[in-house]
Amino acid sequence: MQLGLIGLGKMGGNMAERLKLGGHQVVGFDFNAEAVAHLTTSGNLGVSTIEELVQNLKGRRAIWIMVPQGDPVDQTIAKLEPLLNPGDILIDGGNSNYKDTMRRHKEVTAKGFHFVDVGTSGGVWGLKEGYSMMVGGLKEPVEYLRPIFETLAPAADKGWGHVGPGGSGHFVKMVHNGIEYGLMQAYAEGFTILEKKQEFGLNLPQIAEIWRYGSVVRSWLLDLTADALAGNPTLDGLQAYVVDSGEGRWTVFEAIDLNVSAPVITESVIRRIRSREDNNFTDRMLAIMRKEFGGHAVKEG
Repeated sequence: MQLGLIGLGKMGGNMAERLKLGGHQVVGFDFNAEAVAHLTTSGNLGVSTIEELVQNLKGRRAIWIMVPQGDPVDQTIAKLEPLLNPGDILIDGGNSNYKDTMRRHKEVTAKGFHFVDVGTSGGVWGLKEGYSMMVGGLKEPVEYLRPIFETLAPAADKGWGHVGPGGSGHFVKMVHNGIEYGLMQAYAEGFTILEKKQEFGLNLPQIAEIWRYGSVVRSWLLDLTADALAGNPTLDGLQAYVVDSGEGRWTVFEAIDLNVSAPVITESVIRRIRSREDNNFTDRMLAIMRKEFGGHAVKEG
């Protein structure tokens, strides 16, 4: 199966590689000429314009958009629509606000096309481990895309699912990221308590390894944390500056709108904002965990 892919950053490039290994051809476009060239040399097809991308897709076109949320998504859709045929499918695999997605779904379908939203998790590890995908949209285009989802997922029947109508995929991913914020904050605070108990001389990498097996708090996030601590037990050279990309805030706003008490997620968002005010061990823990699971840059110095 062919798939058009717009956005060949770390995640997009890894997705293209995983699809190629699964027997699918990706036709990809990015403003980064080096990323386009790499796609071609790795066995897929990189193109230099969106028009060329659409021209190289045969039959019913399915185009996966991996660009920053907000106006870049709207601009990309606007460029694609004049090039599409009725029944073609646009897929937003980025971290868009679900309310924007609901609007786009309505606008795109009114023009005779389909719109599918895919909340995608997996970061830089997706190529090896597979991606978790929360899919929103109409049943028919989602079923058409099933071979793509089954290839990108950890297994054909695991790690992905059609969760509901247009916007629901991004809504579920938003809450997923809010939970992620809370989990990361709990680990960071716990390890900081251990680090502060100087009289015991506790070895944080050792404790992380102990907890990885048999413990009720074991998780993939803890596995990545253990690896990070093994490489830098005292987090030397890191600044306690943790970026938030929006999903945690949106989850808090939604909780307030729904009259749901979500103090852990809310406080974890506040703590990230707090991290930009001074340098402390807790927030350096958060920064290094984001680097490990998602390849996000850390601020050093």
